[in-house]
Amino acid sequence: MLAVDALDLDVRRGEIYGFLGRNGAGKTTTIRMLLGLIRPTGGGLEVLGQRVQPGATAAFARVGYLVETASAYPNLTVRENLDIQRRLTGAPRAAAAEVIELMRLGDLADRRARALSLGNKQRLSLARALLHRPELLILDEPANALDPAGIVEIRELLQALVGERGVTVFMSSHILTEIAHLVDRIGIMHEGRLIEELDRDQLRAKERAYVDIGVSEPPRAAALLAAAGFAHVEHAGDRLRVYDAQKRVPELARVLVGAGLDVTELTQAREDLEAHFLRLTGGAP
Repeated sequence: MLAVDALDLDVRRGEIYGFLGRNGAGKTTTIRMLLGLIRPTGGGLEVLGQRVQPGATAAFARVGYLVETASAYPNLTVRENLDIQRRLTGAPRAAAAEVIELMRLGDLADRRARALSLGNKQRLSLARALLHRPELLILDEPANALDPAGIVEIRELLQALVGERGVTVFMSSHILTEIAHLVDRIGIMHEGRLIEELDRDQLRAKERAYVDIGVSEPPRAAALLAAAGFAHVEHAGDRLRVYDAQKRVPELARVLVGAGLDVTELTQAREDLEAHFLRLTGGAP
């Protein structure tokens, strides 16, 4: 099976693009191709208008990236790691202090990287990616190992970079609720192919309303509802989901109670990105 198969992807300037897929779907392979770390066997790629090919490095001076896992020189301090990255990228001397403040690493600036927690190593890697004020950020799981407060900080940081500096962000993440809050568009990969691409409005339109029911004898309840004309009934454990029934809730309750079933809960709800993703791919991200 091909790792990435006939992928056609267009990321617009100044947007946050969420790149989703189950483990093994081809996300990291795609990101590594975008960065010129591996070569595709067919087709081509452009980054910031320049074709990605051996020896063509000009575009990457305008790109910041974080791929797979956080990395740093373990025996050097946070400040020393950033100073090396600054010299490599040609960033001004003030850049290291700027990203230390931006990523809230001030209290850790003189600590060796090997002594950092996983979350703070991730912060350091993001600081390195931002050091030279890139036009494009390519991020593979940027919220990995961060606590909930850190995840919110990264969300606000990325939104500020896009809103204030016009940065383009291409990111993969398995935290689908966070992606839904953050992105302008999503692309969903499955088995090497891009199977769906949606903007934020299209995603909201895809969210399906349903009635969530806790009821005794769920199989019998599902059969009764189907017989009463409720066409989309799903049975999961001791609960039922009845789709497209939000205007028929009183009738739904009458059918179940009238048949002598105990209804313990009946709530109107709406599917989110995670449920949509699972329906498309049949598994966890």
